[in-house]
Amino acid sequence: MLTVAPSRYRIVLRGRLSEHFESAFDGMALEPGPNQTVLVGEVRDQAHLYGLLDRLRDFGIELVAVESTSAAAVVDAEGGSPHGPGT
Repeated sequence: MLTVAPSRYRIVLRGRLSEHFESAFDGMALEPGPNQTVLVGEVRDQAHLYGLLDRLRDFGIELVAVESTSAAAVVDAEGGSPHGPGT
């Protein structure tokens, strides 16, 4: 059985979100910038990522970009070694 290791993501949003939104995004940190906010943090798997994106949609927050800042390693759940992309 294969599992995907958590990855660090940057989710760029249009506009500045107030800090009270931080609790709505499962431990993601808010980094305010000029005319944008960046959510940064670990995403466990694709279901977690889609949940975050659904929440942004539900709040009516405009999505600018989604970036994985670390390569997700595929790890054999039975104790095998990690494999990078393309290996």
